[in-house]
Amino acid sequence: MTLIKSISGIRGTIGGQAGEALTPVDVVKFAAAFGSWVVKQTNNPKIVIGRDARISGEMVSNLVVATLQGLGIDVVDLGLSTTPTVEIAVPLEEAGGGIILTASHNPIQWNALKLLNAKGEFISAQDGAEVLEIAEAEAFNFAEVKALGKVSKADHYIDKHIEMILALPLVDVEAIKAANFRVAIDCVNSTGGISLPPLLKALGVEEVTEFYCEPNGHFPHNPEPLPENLRQFSQELQSGDFDLGIVVDPDVDRLVFMKEDGESFGEEYTLVAISDYILKANGGGSTVSNLSSTRALRDVTEKAGGTYTAAAVGEVNVVTQMKATNAVIGGEGNGGVIYPELHYGRDALVGIALFLTQLAKFGKSISFLRSTYPNYFISKNKIELTPDVDVDLILEKIAAKYAKHPVNTIDGVKIDFEDEWVHLRKSNTEPIIRIYAESPSLATAEHLANKIISDIREIIMESKSEAE
Repeated sequence: MTLIKSISGIRGTIGGQAGEALTPVDVVKFAAAFGSWVVKQTNNPKIVIGRDARISGEMVSNLVVATLQGLGIDVVDLGLSTTPTVEIAVPLEEAGGGIILTASHNPIQWNALKLLNAKGEFISAQDGAEVLEIAEAEAFNFAEVKALGKVSKADHYIDKHIEMILALPLVDVEAIKAANFRVAIDCVNSTGGISLPPLLKALGVEEVTEFYCEPNGHFPHNPEPLPENLRQFSQELQSGDFDLGIVVDPDVDRLVFMKEDGESFGEEYTLVAISDYILKANGGGSTVSNLSSTRALRDVTEKAGGTYTAAAVGEVNVVTQMKATNAVIGGEGNGGVIYPELHYGRDALVGIALFLTQLAKFGKSISFLRSTYPNYFISKNKIELTPDVDVDLILEKIAAKYAKHPVNTIDGVKIDFEDEWVHLRKSNTEPIIRIYAESPSLATAEHLANKIISDIREIIMESKSEAE
């Protein structure tokens, strides 16, 4: 059983011992901590909550709602919803914060409390640390009986979310409708099933074939939208007559497209393609992605006369950098698109609307669109270390070894070579270094990653020899 407490929320597996997994006791404890933090921020506390469709969601939601009521907080319960929809609802409700009950792409046994501030954005590291301190101290002050919070249901926010998307200047419903797209969707039996079909209908897409759109939480495959988990969907595309496939994760903040031949468009290229459209429409601008995302975004940004900036890994870091650079588009290479014209959060729904507009105006196949972008391959690896290994020292020595190349140390160590890059990050929860390498050649990317792994092992051996 696993319980992971971080500055952005609490996640874990359902069942087991309190303090060792996401048990009802732990749900109440951390909901009370976040609620107490919100009470300190405002004199009129209100919190918006929503959940994905995983089977533990109703239980977790009931615990969270009752806990917040007990603190004297009014709760606006969206019920089954998406992460970006909850993010949009928080400021519209003038709430002090939000809680999204989702473990995102994690398997069925997981759930989580993701925490939002009054802007509907993930709370900062400083605020997250304060919430964890409140939880650790159990510094909760519950309300007396006549001051308990009230609960209201709000099931209209997905419709509101779609209305806001349709109102965006760069979403062209008429162009999408005229394209007569034939689309297949895989919503992994979660809340994509109640948000993608009405979005596509509103966009004028009449031929939609639905796979796994019943929001019952029984994921038909590993819910992370990676090619190895989408083989059956790929076969459906190959045997059908579709222009493209659309896949989302359980909380609809990650977006992946499939080409008409069943091959993946590439999760890294979701953001690249949509950014290309936004940049051309705006005549340039700034873009942001995290350090582990493809260099292709930098390439299309600079080609459009814009400026690209890399941020530390994590949505809150990308958003902070986007605000600092007034970016017109940003996100993460895992299929996370952040379009600030709507809100500062990863949003598959707005990504779908922008991509279909782009594809309609492009006038050619999705495969042809993909062929217009620089082709890069990322090799993702990790090296497990013993607890006695000084990970920070390893990263420091790697940075020194490659100091003649551009080195970025805002989040681990990223080394930029002429045509390749490699990014090393340590895990915050276990003795692991993650090593991502990218190159125009997969073989070269894998060779570069293996070279860095060899360097790490050499540093470890040297350190052990020096200690003896």
